[in-house]
Amino acid sequence: MKVDTMRKVDYYAGVPLCFLFTLAFRIIGLFRRWQRSAPRRVLLVELSEMGSAILVDPAMRKLQQHGAELFFVIFRKNAASLRLLGTVPEENVFSIRESGLFVLAFDTLRFLFWTRRHNIDTVIDLELFSRYSALLTGLSGANNRIGYHAFHNEGLYRGELLTHRVAYNPHMHIARNFVAMVNTALSEREELPYSKTLITDDEIVLARAEITPEQQAAMRDKVREAYADYDPARQRIVLINPNASDLLPQRRWMAERYLEVMQRIVDSYDDVLVLITGAPGEYDEAEQLRKWVGRERCVNFAGRLKLLELPALYSISLLMLSNDSGPGHFSAVTDLPTFVIFGPETPKLYGSLGNSTPIYAGLACSPCVSAGNHRKTPCVDNVCLQVITPTQVFDTLRPVLDAK
Repeated sequence: MKVDTMRKVDYYAGVPLCFLFTLAFRIIGLFRRWQRSAPRRVLLVELSEMGSAILVDPAMRKLQQHGAELFFVIFRKNAASLRLLGTVPEENVFSIRESGLFVLAFDTLRFLFWTRRHNIDTVIDLELFSRYSALLTGLSGANNRIGYHAFHNEGLYRGELLTHRVAYNPHMHIARNFVAMVNTALSEREELPYSKTLITDDEIVLARAEITPEQQAAMRDKVREAYADYDPARQRIVLINPNASDLLPQRRWMAERYLEVMQRIVDSYDDVLVLITGAPGEYDEAEQLRKWVGRERCVNFAGRLKLLELPALYSISLLMLSNDSGPGHFSAVTDLPTFVIFGPETPKLYGSLGNSTPIYAGLACSPCVSAGNHRKTPCVDNVCLQVITPTQVFDTLRPVLDAK
């Protein structure tokens, strides 16, 4: 389904369903009181953002340190992102197809049986005020149900299906918000709102992917398949990721700006090979951009790798320039210097946890998307990205490019 269709379903079906199930939960509550229990088999709900599946990893590892077994539910198209670090066992991941209403409803029913079969006792809903994820959490059968609640804010209505209501902090990085959710699950006393805890910098340190020399050698062979003259002894790889997800197309820096940056890199550094990366569906767009660049050492590498192969590519590359999208977070599992162009969102909330440098204008209108507007902006003129010039970006990259 298209993103706007999913938003409409979430609103027109989600609001009445959340209301009806809230009434049912209140009636049940008259006869059965909730009893606190320690989290042992914990399910995390993060459906729509591949980057968030990386940002939540420090929080998940904290749960593991407290003896919890982890489970995860995610949209199928995003499930591969969980495998980059392998924190959640493959058999403990439930993927939901979102290609149509029928399969979405069918997989939802399967999910409700799945949670009971695995005796899930705690669900942590990481989504920012999605009614669908609230329903998954509320109907999961888990004793502890943790998620964001609007309280007195005019946030998105998602009923009263939670046992632990957490205050989303829009002034704190999302990775810290995720740790606050875990602190809520581990809390031994009732709080209103959760979580009244201090989250330190060492709690949001991301683990690193394990990459073998054999994987690096195989990746160099793949690069050589795309560019026969590639010689790792004398050439450095620069990655360009000019794409962004359909969830927020306003995050895309203009193609002609990428064109100018790539031309300047290749013309200024005769030992640099530029690879344009992307998913298989982005091949044609990357190919057009390669033709515009018009340089032999600029190669269309879109669609050549599976997501799990990306860390090996990152480990043999010099740097990556990317829009604010998944690859900016995927590279965080390596030491690759990554430069991320931000526009309608802010690095203060969604910046990578890796070796990352944000490029951000910080206009008065930015960020214009938030949990309160379902991450949907009325903007059709992304000046926040237009004011970021190719010269500014090139100059930001130069310290890494100049280092031999």
